[in-house]
Amino acid sequence: MSKKTLVSAITAALVVGAASTTFAAANPFSDVPADSWAYDAVTTLAADGVIDGFPDGTYKGQQTMTRYEMAQIVARAMAKTDLEKADKALVDKLAAEFAEELDNLGVRVADLEKKSDNVKWGGELRYTYTNVKDDAGLPNVDNDGNELLFRLDPKAYIGNSGWTANARIDYTVDIDTDSNGNDATVDRIYVEGPLFGATVQAGKLPVFTAQGLVMDDPISGAQVAFGSDVFNTTIAAGRYNETHESFGVKNGKDITAEYYGVQFDYTPNDKLAFNAGYTALNNIDVLSNYDLLIPGGGADLGIWYAGGKYAFDKNVAFVGEYAKSDADDYDTAWTAELQYKGADIADAGSWGAYAGYRSIDALSVIHQTYDDIIDAGYKGAVVGVQYVPAENILATVEYFDGKNIVADDLNMDSDASKFFGRVDFFF
Repeated sequence: MSKKTLVSAITAALVVGAASTTFAAANPFSDVPADSWAYDAVTTLAADGVIDGFPDGTYKGQQTMTRYEMAQIVARAMAKTDLEKADKALVDKLAAEFAEELDNLGVRVADLEKKSDNVKWGGELRYTYTNVKDDAGLPNVDNDGNELLFRLDPKAYIGNSGWTANARIDYTVDIDTDSNGNDATVDRIYVEGPLFGATVQAGKLPVFTAQGLVMDDPISGAQVAFGSDVFNTTIAAGRYNETHESFGVKNGKDITAEYYGVQFDYTPNDKLAFNAGYTALNNIDVLSNYDLLIPGGGADLGIWYAGGKYAFDKNVAFVGEYAKSDADDYDTAWTAELQYKGADIADAGSWGAYAGYRSIDALSVIHQTYDDIIDAGYKGAVVGVQYVPAENILATVEYFDGKNIVADDLNMDSDASKFFGRVDFFF
């Protein structure tokens, strides 16, 4: 598909999407703002006897509730069959607002589904600025970047089966170049749904391991997750294709290979979360930097990892992850991060900050998720802040100060740094 054709398709999709009501994804455990119309609606329903009380048989209208709690109230109101016309209209409006939370509770908003399109549209427009410096003098590393991205995230509901068809369409514009520097891609396209007690994804789907240290990128294949809220297992298999280039220097995320992975997640309570897993890249076709330590085509590489998170209280948490591959050298990665609060795009004025250290050898990961560090092959301190100036707008500033690992080992000038700034507008 040509870029012109894909741009036309994106434009047409946006026009279609704009014709239907959309709701920005929100954390189900974030508070519904105190000035939300939903409280007045629930108060009216309580006065009319539609709501019996929550959660202990009483309704305290002066207290804020989470979106999850509000969805439980709405679900009980939807179960009533003898509502007055005005109350029915309020319940329908609340059901539309909390449709995603109701769906997670297993409540099908049948009347609403009949009236609305079965495709839900979301997306974002974002601007990103980066400034990267590496005194080791590697080609194409020192640079400033200015990029615009327009993203569409359509989701189509397949009947009432619980299955959805999902896609992610990205159109990027490099502000520092002419139109030839623009790029349009279909980054994801897959189906997702329940099967034999598990959640199944198939197609070109996103894979995110643990804290994102080892892998945060799509594969073409399938992923199955099963278990409980306490102990969960995720298995993935497919083909990982070369789709990236890192400052002109190919590394572990620029290979083509068979991908296999398994991860175990254990969450005994609200404070603790542990993970452990194994990822394998088999029959690597494009080796690039891997030629240094894994000579010859058809090589395999395995990566073990483990880590977790501990929340000291509702504001402070510690996150750590460790990974090690079976390469001959440059085979270890680890990250440690102290987090404070957290930004919620549904809550204007919310913010979060973090400080930590990352050390990621070039042959220890596939595609790490962090925007602050330059790439695999670097180590150093990181800090970052996120702020929500208005609902569905997120501002991010991050900074890395560290070393080029290989240059440091060779006693070369290895100082490196990165400034990262981004503004996201979600819709």
